[in-house]
Amino acid sequence: MPRIETAKPTFDKTTIIPERYLHLSDGEMIRKIYEKKRQFGQELLILAHHYQKNEIIPFADYVGDSLQLAKEAAANRSAKHIIFCGVHFMAETADMLTTDEQKVYLPDAMAGCSMADMANLQQLEEAWQVLETTYAEPVIPVTYINSTAAVKAFVGNHGGVIVTSSNAESILKRVFDQHQRVLFLPDQHLGRNTAFQLGIPLAQMAVWHPKQNRLEATGDLQDLKVILWQGRCCVHQQYTVAQIATLRSQIPDLKVIVHPECPIEVVQAADSYGSTKKIIDEVAASPEGTKWAIGTDNNLVNRMIQDFPDHEIISINTSAFSCITMNRIRLAHLLWTLEEIEQGSTLQQITVDKATQISSLKALERMLAK
Repeated sequence: MPRIETAKPTFDKTTIIPERYLHLSDGEMIRKIYEKKRQFGQELLILAHHYQKNEIIPFADYVGDSLQLAKEAAANRSAKHIIFCGVHFMAETADMLTTDEQKVYLPDAMAGCSMADMANLQQLEEAWQVLETTYAEPVIPVTYINSTAAVKAFVGNHGGVIVTSSNAESILKRVFDQHQRVLFLPDQHLGRNTAFQLGIPLAQMAVWHPKQNRLEATGDLQDLKVILWQGRCCVHQQYTVAQIATLRSQIPDLKVIVHPECPIEVVQAADSYGSTKKIIDEVAASPEGTKWAIGTDNNLVNRMIQDFPDHEIISINTSAFSCITMNRIRLAHLLWTLEEIEQGSTLQQITVDKATQISSLKALERMLAK
């Protein structure tokens, strides 16, 4: 099987926003963005992840988590131009799920994902060689959608599937109904929390260290069911059991909900956990006056405080930083992208080469299959 190279964007990542945009007032940029949106009409679709800054959210046609936005991209066939206010792997996914006539743009080339960068194709190929010699039966690769197109393509070519934080449990259950063992990457915490929820004991999980190209396990390797890639989300590492315990001691009847990218001890200390959509839905469905402490990106938590004034909402860690790369996209970047599109420029366009796309879609289609 030919080696699949990492998909390349069509622009130079060193490209920076022209200085003229930095001298515009917020009011000027807001007016211009709305004007451009009206001009493009149905030919333009703007998608924004929940973790985007508040200044971006009002311009989005859809706001959601990775699964929601992937479905919106796949369902839309009328927009010629799709601006993805998120990070690089999300725009790659959107490009793979849309037609060749549709163009996908990322407003800031440097909006990447540190988690996705923790698993590259060379590391995965090296890990696979070890696993193939260790196990007689197939190991099924399962990758979080927070991964590069090249990793998704590898997974697609090896019978694997993509998951999101919304559907990881149902898809992993489906995999285990047919197979004995999985490699879950790049987020060890989502993999561990999901497998544990399915009843797999921690003793049957072990961590793969990509930099050392080795498996860290204390027991018999043949007893393992889940091999977890040593990756994690920098944002969700900031929430701790001690923080939860302190808040519970200070606030009676507090309910705690966290994202499954948090370490397992944090998830176990919470009342519930789930994707950004589940967090929003569960808080929205709770009785007025419910007290919530939330462990996810504080941009979303602060927006929920505004959106649900009849609830008492706080962050588990109010000093936690939000996703740095996700937050690179500002009003100026969105306006710049719109004006570049208007001029026929593909400067900020994200494209995934055909070979990578075909292979990745195998894994994406397995995810979206009922």
